[in-house]
Amino acid sequence: MASALPMAPMKRTQSMNAMIDKKKKPLSPQSLAARAKMVEYVEAHGGSKPIHTILVANNGMAATKAMLSMREWAYDNLGDAKALTFVAMASGQDLDANAEFVRLADRVVEVPSGSNKNNYANVELIIDIAEREDVDAVWPGWGHASEYPELPDGLKARNIVFIGPDGGPMRALGDKIAASILAQTARVSSIPWSGDGITCDPKVVIETGAIPPDLFRKAMVTTAGECMAAAEKIGYPVMLKASEGGGGKGIRMSQNAEELKVNFVQVTNEVPGSPMFLMQLCSNARHLEVQIVGDKHGQAVALNGRDCSTQRRFQK
Repeated sequence: MASALPMAPMKRTQSMNAMIDKKKKPLSPQSLAARAKMVEYVEAHGGSKPIHTILVANNGMAATKAMLSMREWAYDNLGDAKALTFVAMASGQDLDANAEFVRLADRVVEVPSGSNKNNYANVELIIDIAEREDVDAVWPGWGHASEYPELPDGLKARNIVFIGPDGGPMRALGDKIAASILAQTARVSSIPWSGDGITCDPKVVIETGAIPPDLFRKAMVTTAGECMAAAEKIGYPVMLKASEGGGGKGIRMSQNAEELKVNFVQVTNEVPGSPMFLMQLCSNARHLEVQIVGDKHGQAVALNGRDCSTQRRFQK
């Protein structure tokens, strides 16, 4: 097989080179006044650290919407849309496309092109840029590195704010079994499943980023025999799920014990090594999601909901 030819260096227009080479410019008197208002705003609302400079560790629509929304907030609350300074990461492709988020940013740092592992999903790179650019906070957006707990952990160690959840809760909620146990702990109603009634100490989860192993194990099904026993208790039809599955993988519906035996083998082979759990099938239901945003000060707000019942691979 012939090896791939190296990509030719991307040509930079004069305007793009100027964008990449932007340096910190002295703030205008108006922006300095707005920054002082930011400090007052944070103190008045019980905050702990004013945020003036933000690294946007994302691209495309996510980065564009974030900067526009935060500038609108700064204008409405501080009287100056430029009270916040945005540093954008931009790959060669985004720079050559003259992407909207690149034009909106105050400073731009060029990052390697190619797969997002080279740029927007590269945790070490994001942390390095955040340090070099002396930012107060990092906004990860969605996708890319936004759900890697190593990112908030690494930033916290460097006293940089991660605009999102801490690493501990992120680790716990990233697993379906752990998330279900946490939901029960918060007294959220759940349909019958193999972990019925199991709760934990939320403080332990925050500190360790995990459900205690003994509790986690109680919610699992590890053998065909355990599946049969749990199904008899829950009642058919049931769904067998791999906690590390997703996108339609590692999930099977069983109407009876014979089907469950076959599906146990299939799920085990489809997501090797993943913990599994059993849940009662909820028929004729709709899958609704509500986005809830909370902060460490105990404040929370529910945003718009959406109907996710129909998906490409019918994974719901």
